[in-house]
Amino acid sequence: MNLETIAIHAGNKVDEATKAVVQPLILSSTFERSNGEYPGGYIYSRADNPNRKSLERVLALLEGGEDACAFATGNAAGMSVFQALAPGSHIICPDDMYHGLRNQLKILFKGILTFDFIDFTDLSLIESTINDSTKLIWAETPSNPLLKLADIAAIAEICKKYQLIFAVDNTFATPICQQPLTLGAHLVMHSTTKYLNGHSDVTGGVIITKNKDEFWEKIRTVQGFGGATPSPFDCYLITRGIKTLPYRMRGHVENAVKLAVYLESHPAVEAVFYPGLASHPQHNLAKKQMLSYSGMLSFTLKGGEKAAFDLINGLKIFTQATSLGGVESLIEHRYAVEGPDTKTPKNLLRVSVGLEHIDDLIADLAQNLDHLNS
Repeated sequence: MNLETIAIHAGNKVDEATKAVVQPLILSSTFERSNGEYPGGYIYSRADNPNRKSLERVLALLEGGEDACAFATGNAAGMSVFQALAPGSHIICPDDMYHGLRNQLKILFKGILTFDFIDFTDLSLIESTINDSTKLIWAETPSNPLLKLADIAAIAEICKKYQLIFAVDNTFATPICQQPLTLGAHLVMHSTTKYLNGHSDVTGGVIITKNKDEFWEKIRTVQGFGGATPSPFDCYLITRGIKTLPYRMRGHVENAVKLAVYLESHPAVEAVFYPGLASHPQHNLAKKQMLSYSGMLSFTLKGGEKAAFDLINGLKIFTQATSLGGVESLIEHRYAVEGPDTKTPKNLLRVSVGLEHIDDLIADLAQNLDHLNS
């Protein structure tokens, strides 16, 4: 099936009792036994739930994987991979890794795992950073918030050479815009809070595996025993959001391309970071490994940090808020969120381009950008 059909049907199950076309929400925390057995296939909602099973099924199929583990947040999903590693394992991560996961490693796994944060645009540096304890390479592409790309196929070859696990955070791209498992990755991570849900009203995360191997069973064990699982209602909402994902992403991408072109032409803008622009230093890689360019972009202003705050404080349609991937456009000063150890410039603004009419979005920015440039 094509992605549009998978998105609509793979996460849905017609109710056997009522024949309801949409799978009902099953809130029960526990399930009936019969002679010590569980005839319905479910024991306890932390271990499994019909709505979670449906969500995991559609996510696995969208990414071309064999299985998926859903979690209550994206951070919990990412952490399950780190928890599945043996103590003393070494991880190689991008130097602009999402700060939530970066801080997990630096704070929660300090003394348990070792890690290096390096420039993933340099393949020779990735290979030279591998040591005898290295077990995992964690990529994030496009990265947050600098929209840097990692060459998934090339890094997959390095992982194959050294027998390493390769995980890719695909949150910015979604399976509609990029499919890392087909390029050689072993695991894919998403914050399902973002584009997959698409309506800014639920948090969640997922890890998807190409194959159900021994390491995958460790992640599944972390999910079950750790208990950081999404509620049935969260699963229901995310599964519902996924049904429109392919069509929503087309709108996000179309708007993002037009907005990036506009911003690049404005004299108050210093630089625009968007893989769909020919000026992006890795545009050719984007054309090679991405199906489309997603709805995320960032840009820097010539007037510095003050100009960045002046701009976002004057906007009417864009909402100044954290997160991304909803139907509404969001804009954020990322340095203020990530802290002093970030590589994010102080004059950078990150934009989650929504599904409003592009003329309205451009007009909102234009009024404020023109004022900065006057």
